[in-house]
Amino acid sequence: MADRKREDIGPILRQIAKMVRESKDPRATALSELKDAEGGNPFRILIGTILSQRTRDERTTLATERLFSRFKSPQDLADADEEVVRDLIRPAGFYNMKAKSIIKVAKQLVDEFGGEVPSDAEALMSLPSVGPKTANCVLVYGFDKPAIPVDTHVHRIANRLGLVETRMPEETEAKLVERVPKRYWLELNELFVRFGQTTCKPIGPKCGECTLRARCKYYREVVRPKQVALARSR
Repeated sequence: MADRKREDIGPILRQIAKMVRESKDPRATALSELKDAEGGNPFRILIGTILSQRTRDERTTLATERLFSRFKSPQDLADADEEVVRDLIRPAGFYNMKAKSIIKVAKQLVDEFGGEVPSDAEALMSLPSVGPKTANCVLVYGFDKPAIPVDTHVHRIANRLGLVETRMPEETEAKLVERVPKRYWLELNELFVRFGQTTCKPIGPKCGECTLRARCKYYREVVRPKQVALARSR
């Protein structure tokens, strides 16, 4: 049974990839752009991921560009003045809290890891403001190591498509790890996030453009009944 379930994932990801390519907003995610711009520098991916928490992609990109124009390494950031950092990352949400956090992260990297970003999830999660999602983002975007970062897009889409039936992102990650063959882990977050930004939105999803709506629980239980009720009322 488990093996048969796994067979569905490849075609689903290919359909999502096709819809993302054909969308009117084909931009990559902020982390993917940061990876390309910084050559996959794990330190900058780590800091960029922390800055991205509860912040829109375009604001994250601006904040990281401003920060890294001034501070190039963990040692630079560890020695930084908090007020200067706060001003540089102001485009990001919760910049006061994040300024404190990223300086603490840099200091811990210098003191405990020789100025290097660790490449395993447990060590990453020993850093301030780093939970499972952030750790997995660093593994995927910074080290090209298979992992499944689960944000609101991944959690929502995985449940809508019936890949999982979960209430919390942590549960979603565990179920996807069981369900999705490891060869797809590196691409899953990028595809689901872009799909969630362009088509499978939290409010007003573009179900009419989605080639996966036949298997979508949200479409069957929310959108389609409304369409039927509207047609009957005419």
